[in-house]
Amino acid sequence: MDESLARAQREHWERTYSAHPSMYGDQPSESAEHAATVFPPRGDVLELGTGHGRDALFFARQGFTVTAADFSPVGLDQLAARAAADGLTVTTLVQDVRRPLGLPDGSVDAVYAHILFCMALSTAESEALVGEVRRVLRPGGVLVYTVRHTGDAHFGTGTGHGDDIWEQGGFAVHFFSRELVDRLADGWTPAEVEPFEEGDLPRRLWRVAQRRTDWDVERLVS
Repeated sequence: MDESLARAQREHWERTYSAHPSMYGDQPSESAEHAATVFPPRGDVLELGTGHGRDALFFARQGFTVTAADFSPVGLDQLAARAAADGLTVTTLVQDVRRPLGLPDGSVDAVYAHILFCMALSTAESEALVGEVRRVLRPGGVLVYTVRHTGDAHFGTGTGHGDDIWEQGGFAVHFFSRELVDRLADGWTPAEVEPFEEGDLPRRLWRVAQRRTDWDVERLVS
């Protein structure tokens, strides 16, 4: 992805988090509630693109051990303050997902990413990120992520940046095709894809779940 766009998006989210510290409210997303039923009970969860951390806090309340990663120190500081006020333990990690994830191999049971994959990440960067997710997952680990897709009303509107990335109101979104979802599941179990809607437009999204394959398990233990 163009470095100038990536930098502009980081700055835009920093300003947004600073100006609207509760922009998504305190309640967990429906996708987080669903993911909690898929994750191994009381397992280690890495959330990518945690933002203010409403879903990370929900996972912590459900008894998961949570690492919350985001490229915004402002958002992570707000999350840490809320966790402390609620008596919850959440580890925060400043992470640009275009870089290798700052966790050891095979260190988490589940990875969760609500909307993160459809930020200003190119297809190549998304593929590299999925490879990093596979690296940090334990054998049999699960990835649950959500993305806006090409059936969304905003697809094809605003400023186009190529690679199905469109920008409106300062927010750049990579709209996923089903072909891309299937490509990111290559080498995993077949992707379980569930359509849903969210927000006022409404935004049209897919919720995707995929697990590491037996081939990955055999490779780790051999």
